[in-house]
Amino acid sequence: MELRVTNQDREHVVEHVKAAYAEGRFDKFEFDERLERAMTARTHGDLMPIMTELYGPQRRWQEAVPRPVSVPPASARGIPADSGERLGGAAAHLLALPGLVIIGPLIMLLTGGKTSPYIRRHAMEALNFHLTVVGATILLPFTIIGVVLIPVIWVAAFVLTIVGGVSALAENDFRYPLTLRLVK
Repeated sequence: MELRVTNQDREHVVEHVKAAYAEGRFDKFEFDERLERAMTARTHGDLMPIMTELYGPQRRWQEAVPRPVSVPPASARGIPADSGERLGGAAAHLLALPGLVIIGPLIMLLTGGKTSPYIRRHAMEALNFHLTVVGATILLPFTIIGVVLIPVIWVAAFVLTIVGGVSALAENDFRYPLTLRLVK
């Protein structure tokens, strides 16, 4: 049985695929096909052919390509997210406004997050933020000051949700303040 991959392994290969696409090494169709294979990989055996297509035999690319320490946003790498990805990222934030506080980001994570790292990143951030807000709403009434803070927290959550959605449309990474990142 082969060793299963982690999300970090998948994202590592996706970054290499994006870099190769930005260099013009293959067209949009080939990019989409490789991205799909990388995002749905279950074992290292599924990821190896993609890296071999990009860099040749295993020994050569393992030595030549260091593992990136941090990944800059897509716009900084010169790889713009397409309009569907930006819309999906914004929806992950903004679906909380009509009342889908946790369900909205979760739906986007489970649907668009499987094929797009951009949507996944925004859906994870929105999901963690809204879990934090709901948790605070449940726990704060046990204190006197907490009862006063709940409306302030919900108004701030409303404003920050809009800021997150606009930020996703503008192709920026957005991090909610004071958020417990429970879902990785």
